[in-house]
Amino acid sequence: MSTLHIIMDKKAHIFHIQTEHKEKRLDRFLISATKDVSRTYLQKLIREGMVTVNDKVSTQPSRTLRVGDEVCIAFPESQPLETARPEDIPLDILYEDSDLLVLNKPAGMLVHPASGVNTGTLVNALLAHCDDLSGIGGIERPGIVHRLDKDTSGVLVVAKADVVHRNLSLQFEKHTITRQYAAVVCGVPAEVTGTIDVQIARSRRDRRRMTTVNNNGRHAITHYQVLEIYHSFSLVQLTLETGRLHQIRVHLQHIGHPVAGDPIYGGEQRALKDADALRALKDADALSVKHALIHLKRQALHARTLQFEHPVTHERLMFSAPKPADMQRFVSALRVLTSDIISS
Repeated sequence: MSTLHIIMDKKAHIFHIQTEHKEKRLDRFLISATKDVSRTYLQKLIREGMVTVNDKVSTQPSRTLRVGDEVCIAFPESQPLETARPEDIPLDILYEDSDLLVLNKPAGMLVHPASGVNTGTLVNALLAHCDDLSGIGGIERPGIVHRLDKDTSGVLVVAKADVVHRNLSLQFEKHTITRQYAAVVCGVPAEVTGTIDVQIARSRRDRRRMTTVNNNGRHAITHYQVLEIYHSFSLVQLTLETGRLHQIRVHLQHIGHPVAGDPIYGGEQRALKDADALRALKDADALSVKHALIHLKRQALHARTLQFEHPVTHERLMFSAPKPADMQRFVSALRVLTSDIISS
């Protein structure tokens, strides 16, 4: 960017648009002009009025720039962490240094305060564990780079500094972070491996749910591989190419194989029905499957592996967490009936 005249202080970056950048979208220009900042975060700043063009606030990411325009973007300082209160909640920490920490989130724990729930969340636990979380997420989501659903367990990374937060967010956006999940699904997919490439949007009928759409949704891609087959259930490995809200659960429902136990996307009732049908095969063993399913009380979905580049050391790191006891109990009960192991 040597042709740009850049003036920088602690809060603002000022750019003067040169010939090679004319007719470029505002958000795309800022992506190319700034380092370690994700497109999503930049668009958020634009919409929140943190960007001016020729001293006038511009809230449209798609605005076209002209030669001579002066673009100024102000990066807000970290917000004080006052809303959530520290709580002494045990954390299963897989790795920690001065820049970030990686942990194994248990099922049943919200990642951050929401919908009137201000206690018992991962954020409450993190505030008690350390006092140096990044503030980009604001007072309700300090350090939170990405999320797992309340009833999904598994590996999650937390940032301790803003620069680390921005770098990790950029890695998520560029799809250079590898995320693999394990799930028990209802039924057996027709293909052992496959890709689900279907847009996702919020349901108009129920705002708590997401749904697949043909147009005007968010691009979403999930790759899957069937690992084991147990009559009317399968153990599946899923790799996310994008990370939309409820993506795995919605995509699996879309192909007719919802996550077993999922109360929102059809996996709970179907799994109970399929477990009852198994009793015609082996009464005692099939009953143990149903008991394990009832004890699960959630979707059988676990974030098993997370791999990324350390934002400071640039070392490639990989972390894994075994399936939690409730999900492993369900898988073990299914394996007693039968198990066609395809890949380990």
